[in-house]
Amino acid sequence: MYDLLIRNGRVADGSGMPSFNADVGVINGRVADVGRLSGPARREIDADERVVAPGFIDNHCHFDAQVTWDPLCTFSPQHGVTSVIFGNCSLTLAPVKPDDHDALAMMLSRVEAIPMESLQAGIPWEWTTFGEYLDCLDRRLGVNAGALVGHSAVRRWVMGDDAHQRAEATPAEMDEMKRLVRDSVREGALGLSFNRNSGHMDLLGRPIPAIVPPVDELYELAEALRDVGAGVVQCGAAYPLEIRDGFATKLGERSQRPVVYNQIVHNASEPDRWRTHMEIVERGIAEGRQVYPVVNPRPSAQRFTMRNAQVFDRLPAWREVMLGSVEEKAAAFRDPAARARLREEAVEGRDLPTGALPINWERIFITRTLKERNSAYKGMSVAQMAEAQNKEVLDGFLDLMLDEDLGTGLQNSQSGADGGVMGRLVASPHTVIGLSDAGAHVVFEAGYGYSTLVLGRWVRDEGALSLEEAVRKLSFMQASLFGLHDRGLLRPGYAADVVVFDPATVGAEEPDEVDDLPGGLTRLRQRAAGVDYTIVNGEVLLENGDHTGAYPGRALRSRAPLSVIPA
Repeated sequence: MYDLLIRNGRVADGSGMPSFNADVGVINGRVADVGRLSGPARREIDADERVVAPGFIDNHCHFDAQVTWDPLCTFSPQHGVTSVIFGNCSLTLAPVKPDDHDALAMMLSRVEAIPMESLQAGIPWEWTTFGEYLDCLDRRLGVNAGALVGHSAVRRWVMGDDAHQRAEATPAEMDEMKRLVRDSVREGALGLSFNRNSGHMDLLGRPIPAIVPPVDELYELAEALRDVGAGVVQCGAAYPLEIRDGFATKLGERSQRPVVYNQIVHNASEPDRWRTHMEIVERGIAEGRQVYPVVNPRPSAQRFTMRNAQVFDRLPAWREVMLGSVEEKAAAFRDPAARARLREEAVEGRDLPTGALPINWERIFITRTLKERNSAYKGMSVAQMAEAQNKEVLDGFLDLMLDEDLGTGLQNSQSGADGGVMGRLVASPHTVIGLSDAGAHVVFEAGYGYSTLVLGRWVRDEGALSLEEAVRKLSFMQASLFGLHDRGLLRPGYAADVVVFDPATVGAEEPDEVDDLPGGLTRLRQRAAGVDYTIVNGEVLLENGDHTGAYPGRALRSRAPLSVIPA
């Protein structure tokens, strides 16, 4: 007898092969049979006119803290995600010493825009090692959850406060960091994450540890994965270095492991860079390397308010102001001398550090106003709004922000792509779809629906790639890269992570607000359209978006081989 029998569906099995009409039978949490099945079942689902696919694997999210109070990792499973992978961009909550709880939380809060009040109220801190962290998660999970061990956490463990300021680690410190990485992977970490975004800091204004050392430290630390023969390398903000110096490729050479890095994107200010980047990627893969850039299928736009914005973090004067309280920000915005300094950076582009650019005010849009007298500006760019008031652009911007107590809704679209370019990036067999950032930037954006957006926009509406190829890239490709070798396919013996959806209506709805963070704080919620069932390890987790009460998820752990051939 089957525990679950999904009948009459169109099976896209994750391989990329043409879909076919079949039933899927599940026993003991695993796919037992795929075909025309007639046996009895404890529960049946009629999937007529629906697609039956492997559950999607979100390779880039930041549920490290949220999973401890929300084991469903909402709102990802609403969009067919059955497995989430966090610990990206060097930011993890393990390993951690008891005195460093706030230090790790302050990094996660500032970089990923998660309210510190919620982190302090919600994280139980019942672990020290990475294995203990996974054990804690494994007690109660809705979705499957895997995590990378982060460079910032490892460096902080070994070097303490020095990790935020001293570039060179001693040989003994390097040995200890490599030991921690090896131990973490053997305990189940899916790999090692780095970060090279020079603007990332903690709530005290200190650079996060991962961006302090030279790249040689990263190359040497990556060798820890070679030593254990398991895990993937992930790196945030790596693409400029890969284009310039082959940085991600070198990480792959030193680690002898797959590398996934952020990101390949079209930028209007450098319209041909994506082509150069893609040529590098294709050449490396043709030579047998496993080095893949991630492509974000969502519109490249971040919602924010000036109460807590990261858009200006690369501009030194702005960064100093934005680290202050709301009252301190407002005082600086009113001060003519401070405004002059802010104008020099954000409008005139004077004295900017390498890699920083002035703000393109035509690509920051007003999405919400708090006062009726300002409602006419909704939908305008900041440049258009200032022109309508006959004001210089920075004065117009800051005057509006002050009038609305820094609560005006804004959307940043500094970079992105037209449909043709983005379609090519999403469809390329050499890119990894991801960067939902789910669990992060919770007040400003909701990327939970990256998978349903792919199926709705890029498959159905744009025809950029086939349904079967989209499912492969959302499931089997992810499982293969991250070492989840019993997931990502609907084949007998594989874990029964399944999503059932309507290809005619699947999509991501517009976000709204919900007050469900610890401490009663607000975040953005994103519901899905057209997703009927999300099934995890053979149990129905969600039906039409509603939780069934089941918690069938498991902690996903790496599997280090019994022996490793020395490089």
